[in-house]
Amino acid sequence: MRMKQLSKIKRFTGYLAILPFLVIVVFYELLPLIRLAIGSLTGKQSHAFGLENFIKIAVTPLYQQSILNSIRISFLSALAGIVIAFLAAHCCGEASSRGKRVFTMILNMTSNFSGVPLAFAFMVLIGNTGILTSLGQRYAIPFLADFNLYSGNGLMITYIYFQIPLATLLLLPSFAGIRPEWREAAEILQARPLDYWARVAIPNLLPGILGTLSVLFANALAAYATAYALVMNNYALLALQITSKFKGDVQIDSATGGALAMVLILLMVFATMTNNYFTKRNLKGRELI
Repeated sequence: MRMKQLSKIKRFTGYLAILPFLVIVVFYELLPLIRLAIGSLTGKQSHAFGLENFIKIAVTPLYQQSILNSIRISFLSALAGIVIAFLAAHCCGEASSRGKRVFTMILNMTSNFSGVPLAFAFMVLIGNTGILTSLGQRYAIPFLADFNLYSGNGLMITYIYFQIPLATLLLLPSFAGIRPEWREAAEILQARPLDYWARVAIPNLLPGILGTLSVLFANALAAYATAYALVMNNYALLALQITSKFKGDVQIDSATGGALAMVLILLMVFATMTNNYFTKRNLKGRELI
């Protein structure tokens, strides 16, 4: 009897400990999300409940271009970032223990360097009067002299930069799961290095790579501060369009902004579900080994 009472007390204490977290989730995540969803389904002109705002997004070229630009930049920056991060994570896996600690420390520092400071750093380097731009103009290097940082290509470069440290940190555990015995077995069977990577290493790393790719896609899709500092509202980007609807200079259009936000949320949910799928698949694969 006493054991049952103690069990009930422990259970009640556990519920009590998690209560602040539940309050934060409900009041700062669920309720705003529900209000946003209801607002996105309420027409601005008719005030009727329906898909008026989403139809407006679907037929307006600016919003279409914003969604396409966001998806394109997010996917390409994630793809470029993961290719570079793959090589970096592989080199880190082959390094000594001290080298790994130093490399991880550098990754932690660079992964937190984003937003407005990152945009300012790129302005200093390759802005209109940046260091590399001036060198390109002086020594007639067309790529540097004519590069426009305040464009889609400029955003791509900055996005790739902050994708690389995050991707490397996410790939390090996957490389840590590659056992040295697998390479030794492949060498005993006279397999070439290309065969080892194609048939052993890459298939085992693939769930982690695809899961990391989905995280990078979501990370770039929701990025706002860097893009706003570089192009403000002069480039069609989904995150920038959402902000302009809630703090516009002329008129606030929360209905359309809410619908755009829901589109962004749906894209984020898709990326998150993809990451969860590949993460579970990766864990099941490791259990079978």
